[in-house]
Formats: sequence, C-alpha cells, structure tokens
Amino acid sequence: MPDPSQGARVELAGWGWRHSGRREWALRGVDLTIEPGERVLLLGASGAGKSTLLHAMAGLTGPERAIDGEQEGSLLVDGEPAAARRGGTGLVAQDPETQLVMARAGDDVAFGPENLGVAREEIWRRVDTALREVGFPYGPQRSTAALSGGEKQRLVVAGALAMRPRLLLLDEPTANLDPEGAWVVRGLVARLAETRGATLVLVEHRVAEVTDLVDRVVVVEPGGGVVADGPPHEVFTRHGADLAARGVWVPGHEPRVALPAAPAGETLLEAVACVLRTPPEPGLGGAGPRTVLESVNETVRSAGATALTGPNGAGKSTLLAALAGLAAPHSGEVRPRGPLAAEDTRPLHRWPARRLARRIGTVFQHAEDQFVTTTVRDELRFAPLRAGMRRAEADVWVTELMERLRLAPLADEHPFTLSGGEKRRLSVATALSSGPAHAPDVLVLDEPTFGQDTRTWRELVELLADLRAQGRAIVMATHDELLLRTLADVELRVGGGRVHRAAPHAREEAR
Repeated sequence: MPDPSQGARVELAGWGWRHSGRREWALRGVDLTIEPGERVLLLGASGAGKSTLLHAMAGLTGPERAIDGEQEGSLLVDGEPAAARRGGTGLVAQDPETQLVMARAGDDVAFGPENLGVAREEIWRRVDTALREVGFPYGPQRSTAALSGGEKQRLVVAGALAMRPRLLLLDEPTANLDPEGAWVVRGLVARLAETRGATLVLVEHRVAEVTDLVDRVVVVEPGGGVVADGPPHEVFTRHGADLAARGVWVPGHEPRVALPAAPAGETLLEAVACVLRTPPEPGLGGAGPRTVLESVNETVRSAGATALTGPNGAGKSTLLAALAGLAAPHSGEVRPRGPLAAEDTRPLHRWPARRLARRIGTVFQHAEDQFVTTTVRDELRFAPLRAGMRRAEADVWVTELMERLRLAPLADEHPFTLSGGEKRRLSVATALSSGPAHAPDVLVLDEPTFGQDTRTWRELVELLADLRAQGRAIVMATHDELLLRTLADVELRVGGGRVHRAAPHAREEAR
C-alpha cells in the first residue's frame, strides 16, 4: 500500500490519447515518470493536450469514464490504473463551472471528503480550513450561482484541498483570479507541497510567477510527446527560444505586437448615474439582489480600447453586461451616442435583440454559453448567414478567420470538445464572423486572452487592434497585465462599489 503521507508516483509509457470522433491524437508517445513529492510545471502550446493529460492522470479518461476516446500505452498512479486511485487525486479543471456540483459553497467543498467517507466532524473542519486558506470572501452558506468566475475558481481549489490529495492536478488555477487571489493560491501551493508532500502537476501560463514553486518543467507538443524536461532554469536556458517559437510562455520571451494607430474617436456609449445589482440568488432561501456598483458615470469611445480591472467579485462582469445592453441597471441608464443614437435613442437594454446583436458584439466569460451549432465552421457561419450574407462570401471570411486564429484544423469538430483556449478564440471569432465590413460598433469581451499561448495571444491582440484602428470600440474585463499594457487606452478600475478612471501617470507606469 502507498504511504498516505507521501505523494503519488505517476508513470506513463508510450501513452497516447485520441478523443472520440477526432482524427488526430491529442498526445502520443508520452514517456514520463513523476516521483512522489515532485512539483512539475506542464507547458505546451494552446491545444497541446495539457488538460487532456491532467484528466487522464485524474482517471477521467477511458471506457465508461467521463471522457471517451482511444488510448494506447499505459498510465499508472502508484502502480495502478489512474481510475483506481481517484480517491487520492485532486483536480482543479480549467473551467470551474464544470466542477461546481452543490448549491452552497460549503456543501460544494464538502462533496469530495464526504464521498471519501471522511467523518462528518472532520469534513467541516476541512471545509472551514480550505475556505480560509484560499481567501474565499464569504461564508459556507453562500450560493455558488452568485459567485464571480474568480470566486468560483477559489472555491474549486478549496474543494480539491479539502480532499487532502496525494496527487494534486491544477489546470491554470489562477487564470480567472485577480493579482491578490493569484498570489494567495500560489503561496498555498508552495505551502502544500512543503507541508503535505503531495505530488503536484501544474498547468499555468503565468510561467514567470510559478517557476520558484516547481522543481521540474515538462513540455509537450500537440499530437506528440515530451519535447523538453528538466529543472526550470535548464529548460528555459537550453530550449527557451525554440519553446517561445512554439507558443510556450517563456520568461523573457513575451510576445511583442506592433499595433496600428487608431483615429480619435467619438462617444458611442454613456453610462449615466447607473446603479448595478446582481440577480437574486436562485432557490427558496436565496438572497435577493445585491448592489455591486453605484454612481457609474463613464463613456465608451470609438477607436479606443477600454479595460475594466479590479478584484474578483467587484462587478466587472456586471458592468460589462450593462454596457452590452444585456442587463438593465437598477437605476440610471446606458445611453447610445453618436451613430448608435442615430439608429435608436432608447437606453441600450430596451433595444430589440437583433439590432443589439448587430451593433454590440459580446464575448462571455464562459465561452460555451454562446455556442449554438455542432461544428466550429458552422458556428462561424451562423451569424453571417442569418444576416443575409451569401454562403460563398461567408465561407471566404470564415476560412480567413479560422486560419488567423489557428482554428482551421478544428473546423469540423464540435465546439464543446475544444480546449479552453480554443473555445475562447472561437467565442471571439463568432462575435466577428459577419466580416470586417459588418463587425459590431462595440465589442464587449470578458477575459478575452484566457488560455492562450503566445502565438494565439498575439493573433487575438492584433485582431482587436485592427478593429480599433477601423473605428470600433473595444471594452474588456481582464486580469492580463500584458494585454492591459499593450492594448488599453483607458483603464477603469472597479472596486469598493465604484468605478474610477486610472490616472494618466498610473497608466504610463503600467505600460
């Protein structure tokens, strides 16, 4: 029997996986051994199979498992198939939405220990400890449906920690977190490895901030196996330039983007004395609406990029929904200005859906919320064909868009089967799929660069910059400091119930 006080041992020999219905292998020929207590940073380009490998280590792939497909070679945890060791494995998946199973925060964290047969008193000691360790800002009775994306991510991390796993698998655990939350989680990972001896496999794009937490870096390539393996300094010194060319985020090799100049723009949207509330929590015992922002008076200009920044739960997504016309303010109005007012002078939330969709494009935080077809190509055809574009014309633009955002090899795949980064690129592409001449006047995006490698990050930023240069307005909520420095013309800091425009000197320092 494995020693419960030690981390798990993971062994892969000639291992490969092909998702059901796919022609190409996600990974193939993977030979890798991770010793008990090792801390491994797993890197690779977007779509390289990193999440697939974590899911396999968690015992979620294979016949009668959550993820169906074809496997070759072997993957063992402590000498047994991974599925037989799931009770000792904690997984934090890329999308926290997929792991929330209970209506209340405390019950969700308790779910794992309860299924492991932990005594009731011990379960709730673990729940309280885990919520405190991740800096969860509410009590255990908080509705999971009322949480922001970053708060959900903290909760999922707490759920994994409460299981006291011997193998901890973290798939971009800080991707949706504000800087303070990311710092808390990274510190927690460091303490966990030191005090509990758990084996850690971490996928993270913020590479420079986690290299001190790991003692080994493993790089995989799409459809292949391991292409680099060793201590962080050695891997980045010997292979840094090559890995950066493959799209891997390597310290000192951040992407550089030459952006076109944008003309001076006019006001398109104006928030006037807006008070914004959250929806009521679901269920009979759910709390009522909660005011998150007051006295919002801001404008959005054409040919400009406006970034919303601030801590998780501050109201960034709520403000985005109001600016996109998808939610009515509790009081006050979001008014159209300039060419938008020439079309309809009513407050934005009162516009007909078809008109709103034509003028305001929206990219949601949860990409799957906006997918409506069964293939990537059809997803991108959907809007232009409904708008009356000829199929031949639509196909030309759709093909160009897929090539530019590296989605062409996935044209016939179901959108729900894509990786997190691929889903994000597709969600951005759908908002632009009617073609350059018909792009929306305002594009509203929630965390647009989530899950991207350096190549796809650059493509997304250049695409957004081109739209800005054409006179479109970009409004984005982001924790991506590089995106903020590269693209944002205006920073609106959201926090403490207010929205503050960052001072010019602060913006220059950020750049």
